Amino acid sequence: MLPYRPTGDRVHTEEVFEVTLRDGTREFIDGADYRQEGPMTTFFRNAEGREVVDCWSTRIASFRTADVLIIRRLEDERLLRPA
Repeated sequence: MLPYRPTGDRVHTEEVFEVTLRDGTREFIDGADYRQEGPMTTFFRNAEGREVVDCWSTRIASFRTADVLIIRRLEDERLLRPA
């Protein structure tokens, strides 16, 4: 139950980030935004109706920035999961 009705569009709908790490592994993070926090790159899910990472955001994944080779935003559904 929501104590109020959302007034805006959902912030993240189909955005997916592909994170490639130094050891060659790839992680897919969906519905999030990311920020650097000291030595870590952290992905956050924003509260509904919020467009910025703030105190209402939820941390969903963190990676040591030194281990991250590539962060790529995937917008085409065909790129999300290779066949």
